Amino acid sequence: MISMGMCIGAFLVIIIIHWVYNWRNPRCNGKLPPGSMGWPLLGETIQFFAPNTTSDIAPFVKDRMQRYGPIFRTSVVGRPVIVSTDPDLNYFIFQQEGQLFHSWYPDTFTEIFGRQNVGSLHGFMYKYLKNMVLNLFGPESLKKMMPEVEEAAKNKLKRWSGQTSVEMKEATANMIFDLTAKKLISYDSDNSSENLRESFVAFIQGLISFPIDIPGTAYHKCLQGRKKAMKMLKTLLEERRAKPRKEQTDFFDYVLEELQRKDTILTEAIALDLMFVLLFASFETTSLAITLATKFLHDHPLALKELTEEHEAIIRRRENPASGLTWKEYKSMKFTFQVINETVRLANIVPAIFRKALRDVNFKGHTIPAGWAIMVCPPAVHLNPAKYQDPLEFNPWRWEGVEMNGASRNFMAFGGGMRFCVGTDFTKVQMAVFLHSLVTKYRWETIQGGDTLRTPGLQFPNGYHIRLSEKDEKIQ
Repeated sequence: MISMGMCIGAFLVIIIIHWVYNWRNPRCNGKLPPGSMGWPLLGETIQFFAPNTTSDIAPFVKDRMQRYGPIFRTSVVGRPVIVSTDPDLNYFIFQQEGQLFHSWYPDTFTEIFGRQNVGSLHGFMYKYLKNMVLNLFGPESLKKMMPEVEEAAKNKLKRWSGQTSVEMKEATANMIFDLTAKKLISYDSDNSSENLRESFVAFIQGLISFPIDIPGTAYHKCLQGRKKAMKMLKTLLEERRAKPRKEQTDFFDYVLEELQRKDTILTEAIALDLMFVLLFASFETTSLAITLATKFLHDHPLALKELTEEHEAIIRRRENPASGLTWKEYKSMKFTFQVINETVRLANIVPAIFRKALRDVNFKGHTIPAGWAIMVCPPAVHLNPAKYQDPLEFNPWRWEGVEMNGASRNFMAFGGGMRFCVGTDFTKVQMAVFLHSLVTKYRWETIQGGDTLRTPGLQFPNGYHIRLSEKDEKIQ
């Protein structure tokens, strides 16, 4: 009896050892990139989600780059992952979208953003939704929207100048959310019985957190924030259906028309997930970029001086100095675009872009097995000292004479390939218009003890406090 028990125990030990060995040494029809799969099932998930408290590449990635090189393997939330910090592989991945790779995100991300979110869709459905979004964020629509963007910036800056201090990340997020929500769903925060922005705040705070859905955890609060926001959007959809409008006044009206077409491929679930993602992406990422631009300019007087001169020259060239910005003036802002490029390079708003290999892919002597996830890491490219001299330094002049209409091997702040962010122009317009209103009318100073903004950590930072005053007044 004892010998039988010992045999069973020994057999179980052998099975466990075999399982652990296979976990740490995955099978591959070629040569896997170097790396570690971590503990069985858990992998290196805890290390991956550890916050980055530096302005450099996240320690999880940087440590492994130094140990294994620019391409390495790991395991996160139970999935084998190839991490790429190699510009050539990143570019190859983006160019082979739909052929060798397609968009993929961990189950925890799809749970957060919705299983029918635009990032998880492929082929014709993705192109269909992309064209829908371009109806709102394309150049022709932005030309018409520019006066509203400028008016919103002017009004907010005027209000902020009368306050003792302004927390820039929160203030700009509110400004952009109000404008975007109005264009998308005619939402007016001042006259609404429910605070839609609050739901997104809860959502954002747990967006990059350890995926444990237990009451009290950041991840649980994130899911609850999404649930509340989706409930509000669904209620609005039902109200619009009950009382349809005669003319299109916002993006929701356009979506409703698509849903009512007999030959539509759009479903209610996809439409609601699309609205949720657009509301989130349009304000949260842009507000971070604007906040960082404000901080960088304050910390670099020469850059602020050149930017101010560019915008003051625009006003001097007008027949009526009080008239609003035109599209032609916007397109003429050469140094402004240099500032924007440098800001988003350092901001690294999207710390990771995920894809999945559709079949075995060989690249630079390594094999990426079919079905494995690939994590493209933009910060490792943007902060590469081999490409960018003093990569942690804010230097907009490095972009002088560089035409940047899309992604490149060394610049992927807005993604790349066919999934290049459709909101890129919207972000640039909002940043340029805000900076125009800021530097031509105001001066500002950082409030001591309020400068705690960090980037590009796997979290959405805040804490950058400033004091604003009009240029004809002294800062108290």
